[in-house]
Parts: sequence; structure tokens; C-alpha cells
Amino acid sequence: MTDATAPDANAAEWLTVPDLVELFDSTPSRVRRLIDDRHLLAARVDGVLKVPAVFIRDGAPLTELHGTVIVLGDGGFSDSEALEWLLNEDDSLGTTPIAALRAGRKAEVRRVAQALA
Repeated sequence: MTDATAPDANAAEWLTVPDLVELFDSTPSRVRRLIDDRHLLAARVDGVLKVPAVFIRDGAPLTELHGTVIVLGDGGFSDSEALEWLLNEDDSLGTTPIAALRAGRKAEVRRVAQALA
């Protein structure tokens, strides 16, 4: 989680904790645990904690996200920096890393993430 204004806050759909509680049919504490455990990354957008909607698939956190965030963290990225990298175009991938993850290119995304360390 980051307290800074999120990167590209206007470029993507963002979900609040109450949105995620409803989507996951869960509790606020479980949603916050998913963020704390880095299954999801969140940022404060206009003072409200939000998660990019592209981090969700079929009513659950994108499974490929967690391991990728761990790789980035091991490489020295803060959660804020990892969130920014995932949402912005990467020249070596030819798209955003999150789009590549959603397209099934997990190994390639993680190789690029490791190379950035």
C-alpha cells in the first residue's frame, strides 16, 4: 500500500475496499489482509485506498500477481514502485506488465522484473 497518489489514477478503473468486500463476498479485514500479504497492491487515490480493477479476475485476486509482486519486492521495489511498474507500459514487454500477466505471460513478466533488480 502506498500513501502517495497512485500512478495513472485516471487511466484505470479503481476499486475501493467496500467494492472489494462486495465483489469477494468477504469482510474488510480479509480484503486488507490480501493487501497486507501482497496478493493485491493498493494506493490512495484522492485520499481513498483503492486497488486497480485489472488486478482482479473472476471475482478474486489475479493469481499471477502475488508472485510477481514478491519478485519485485525482492528486487528492491516498494509496493508503490511495483504498482507503478505493473500499470505502465514496459518497452521490453510491448505492453503493461499487468496486461502481459493477464495474457498468460507470467514467466516473461517475472524475468523482466528480475532484470530490473
